[in-house]
Amino acid sequence: MQIDLNGTPFTVGASSLADALTELGYSGHALATALNGKFVPAAARPVTALRDGDRVEVLAPMQGG
Repeated sequence: MQIDLNGTPFTVGASSLADALTELGYSGHALATALNGKFVPAAARPVTALRDGDRVEVLAPMQGG
């Protein structure tokens, strides 16, 4: 299915947000995620289903000042 990840289209085979993050190389990182503009806590990612055309936002914390 096609999703929009941070404004860029990607094709993923995953059906959940957690699986899509793993597929896209985000596993093991501290992240904040949103699906179609709504925050998704880490505990909910495995049960958050993705649909074709969903907008996924992934934010990673940065160090520095």
